[in-house]
Amino acid sequence: MEAHCSGLGRKRKREELNGETEEACFRKRPRRTLGLTEPAPFADELVAANAPYARVSMDEARRGTPEHRPVRVYADGIFDMFHSGHARALMQAKCLFPNTHLIVGVCSDDLTHKFKGFTVMNEDERYDAVSHCRYVDEVVRNAPWTLTPEFLAEHRIDFVAHDDIPYISAGSDDVYKHIKEAGMFAPTQRTEGISTSDIITRIVRDYDVYVRRNLQRGYTAKELNVSFINEKKYHLQEHVDKVKQKVRDVEEKSKEFVQKVEEKGIDLIQKWEEKSREFIGNFLQMFGPDGALKHMLKEGKGRMLQAISPRQSPSSSPVREERSPSPTFRLPFFTSSPFFSPPPPHHSGSHYAGKDEGD
Repeated sequence: MEAHCSGLGRKRKREELNGETEEACFRKRPRRTLGLTEPAPFADELVAANAPYARVSMDEARRGTPEHRPVRVYADGIFDMFHSGHARALMQAKCLFPNTHLIVGVCSDDLTHKFKGFTVMNEDERYDAVSHCRYVDEVVRNAPWTLTPEFLAEHRIDFVAHDDIPYISAGSDDVYKHIKEAGMFAPTQRTEGISTSDIITRIVRDYDVYVRRNLQRGYTAKELNVSFINEKKYHLQEHVDKVKQKVRDVEEKSKEFVQKVEEKGIDLIQKWEEKSREFIGNFLQMFGPDGALKHMLKEGKGRMLQAISPRQSPSSSPVREERSPSPTFRLPFFTSSPFFSPPPPHHSGSHYAGKDEGD
C-alpha cells in the first residue's frame, strides 16, 4: 500500500472525479502524534470533545479532510510481544487516508485470557509497547472485544482498520461483520511469516536452549519453574556442549594445520619439480649429445693431435744442399799400431793420404 501519511507534502496521482480529471496537491499538515518525542497519550487521559459527532464518508476521507478534522481510524488487538507485524499493520492503518488520527485499542488481560488465551506480556506492558509505536496517536486501554455503537460514538470513530480475514471469536463467525455492513471497515494486509503465535512456537520448540541460556545468565531454577533434576540435566548438557565445542575447535585447528601442511607440501613439490626440470636441462645441456662437454672434448682432442703431429715444411722453403759423406772416424792412438792398417783407398781421388806419402 502506498503511504499517504499526514505531515508529508505529496502530490496526488490523477484520478477521475465526476467524469473530470483533477490534480490535487496535499498540503503539509502538522503531525498530531507525539510519538517521535513522547509516547502516545491514553484516551482516558484526554479531554473529551464537545463538538457533535458526525462521521465522514469514504470518498471524503480519501479526498482529504480539513486540517482540524482528521479521519479518526480505530485499530484494536492484543499486541502481545509487540513485533514488526503489529507495527506494519498500524502503519497501514495510519496511511489509509491523507489526514489520519490513529486510535489503537488494547484488550485487557481478563478479556484476552477469557476469549483468546494466556499472554506472555501483561496488559500494562502491552499498553506501554503500543504507546511507543510512532504511528499511534492515541491508545485505548481495556478495549472491548466487540465494538458497540456506543463505543464508536464515544471515541468518535470514522473507520475500523483490520485485516479482511474473518475473525472468529466470542460465538461469532466474524466480530467485524456489523462494521463491514455499516461501511466503516477499512482493510489492511497481514505481514506473512511473523506473528505472536509463531514467536511462541519458536520458544516452545527450543525450550531447552532458552532455559539453559537463562540458567547460564544467572536465573534460578525456581524463577524458571525448573525442577532440581532438570536443572542438573541442563547443567550436564551445558558441560557436554562445552566439551563438544572444544573438540570441534580442535578439529577445526587440526583441519587448518593439515590444510597448511598440504599447501606447503604442494609448494615444495612444485618447487622440487621446477628445480628438477632445471637440473635435468642443465645436465643435458652439459652432457647431452650436443652438449657443451662434447664440444670441449672434441676441441681438446683436436688441439692434442695438432700438438703431437710434426709440422710440414712450407712449400716456399729453400732446398737443402746434399751433404758430403762423413769422414771415417778413427782413433788417433791406433794409427801407429802394426796390427792396424788403414783401409785401402776406394778411389784415386781420395783426400785421405798416409804419413809415408807425405814424407
